[in-house]
Amino acid sequence: MNRFDFTPYRRTTVGFDRLFDLLENNARMNSGDNYPPFNIERRGEDNYRITLALAGFKPEDIEITAQQNLLTVQGRKAEEAQKGEFLHVGIAQRGFERRFELADFVLVKDAKLADGLLVIDLEREVPEAMKPKKIAINGAKQLSVVESEDGGEDKAA
Repeated sequence: MNRFDFTPYRRTTVGFDRLFDLLENNARMNSGDNYPPFNIERRGEDNYRITLALAGFKPEDIEITAQQNLLTVQGRKAEEAQKGEFLHVGIAQRGFERRFELADFVLVKDAKLADGLLVIDLEREVPEAMKPKKIAINGAKQLSVVESEDGGEDKAA
């Protein structure tokens, strides 16, 4: 059995439907085609890098599309006139489409193709409105340090 049943988790969680759908769809879509090979690297708290090995592709052969929560990299080789007869073809020349599911607020910052490697830099930018905030209970003021008359420090509420 190559499928995990998320039904018990779906019954006890609220708002995680998208996550479970992602996991189930990824298991179905992962048919074993590992072309082109790639790395995913965490480069900091909110920075990531995806590196794809694209030997023989030029920048004009590659299309990168970023939508909400989805990054798609497509490669289509232009038909070129062959200058000779190949006895062995070991460098893949076929087109490809590779999809990466992105978390909320992850944006593509840069993409570079050099030495047969396509490097895509990503960064998570959480909007100010979505960042955690401390909430005072009953409108109480936060504790602060108050200087006493003798030069020592007393803590007051």
